[in-house]
Amino acid sequence: MGGAGPNIAEIHALRDRLSAQILRTPVMRCASIEEVLGGNTQVFAKLEFLQRTGTFKARGALATLHGLSAKQRKSGVTAVSAGNHAIATAYAAQAVGTTAKVVMLSSANRSRITACKSYGAEVVIVDDVHRAFDVAQQIQDEEGRVFVHPFEGKSVALGTGTVGLEIHEQVDNFDALLVPVGGGGLIGGVSNAIKQLRPEVEIIGVEPEGADTMHRSFASGKPESIEKVTTIADSLGAPFALPYSFGLTRKNVDRLAMVDDLQLRKAMGFLFNSMKIAVEPACATTTAALLGPLRESLRGKQVVLLLCGSNIDWETFSSQAIFDDVD
Repeated sequence: MGGAGPNIAEIHALRDRLSAQILRTPVMRCASIEEVLGGNTQVFAKLEFLQRTGTFKARGALATLHGLSAKQRKSGVTAVSAGNHAIATAYAAQAVGTTAKVVMLSSANRSRITACKSYGAEVVIVDDVHRAFDVAQQIQDEEGRVFVHPFEGKSVALGTGTVGLEIHEQVDNFDALLVPVGGGGLIGGVSNAIKQLRPEVEIIGVEPEGADTMHRSFASGKPESIEKVTTIADSLGAPFALPYSFGLTRKNVDRLAMVDDLQLRKAMGFLFNSMKIAVEPACATTTAALLGPLRESLRGKQVVLLLCGSNIDWETFSSQAIFDDVD
């Protein structure tokens, strides 16, 4: 574990290759967050929730599918997801001319299942995340489909590395970068890219309570698992860490922070009230951390928040978000 990830030349090459299929999502200055924080803190947000399919996941899925052989494309792909990775895999399959049969959880937001089907994917619903991986394995064995992993492997790190490359190009100076953490695919790839380009930047991963796989893995020094995911941030509910993404994260991430569901719900409401954006709980993790546990340690610094996804319907959003003023 802890080996070298993709180099910048590889990440540049992938970004060029995917230029017609992914968006260079914008970065914006967040005056409303700065006003709450005070202390001359400057805050920028990478609006990756505006990416095709509504999350960063399209980057890793496309990177994986572009690497398939003609025989593999003929057989098609499968994936496991609470929603976002399934949507991205379906989109990527359609983009490269293959088929997708994805396994989703019964707890997944209905809008995500609908979005997945809109890209032509066949959806199999199961009740438990551990069972979902078993079903995906069965699909591989019986149908010969290629498994598109949601967070593990070099192709995922290449794809998410393009997010880091864009942040480097879009923000002249910054001291810290806050990144949501699920399985580690996003933060592994982003941190690998940023540390090659700006090694002085502090990279902080933010995990929700109830899905603290990376905290447990950092504590033990090896990939760990959890028995059950208990957070509204289901997009970050990876049941275990795996060697490649954990190795990149452990090598390049300076520290981890944690937020609870109440902090997430308040951050969702704050982002809606102050910036008029409705995002899923996972997307609010970095804002929640900056407004909460990281506020004092990052005061007076230039901070970039990675806002990762917006696949949520209004009914769910309005039932989860708390629209109180943030202190």
